[in-house]
Amino acid sequence: MSVASNIAEGNDRETTKEFIRFLYVAKGSLAELMTQIEIGKEIGYSSDDYEALKSSCVKVGNMLGAFIKTLKAQEIKKSQSKN
Repeated sequence: MSVASNIAEGNDRETTKEFIRFLYVAKGSLAELMTQIEIGKEIGYSSDDYEALKSSCVKVGNMLGAFIKTLKAQEIKKSQSKN
């Protein structure tokens, strides 16, 4: 929930720069989730669940990273066109 909540909060901010900041916070929340998944595995949760959850986290992390990269590129282009 924290990942999605941070994305939603960032999307409602005034600037793209602020949105990007919240996307990084969402990535941090995703890292926390990965840690919790690792701990779950260590205390005996199903390895099938572990692999599926880990795979989903990696996919979401990749999507967030690509989205951040795209938004940053748009910001650079926008600032260059103002000059």
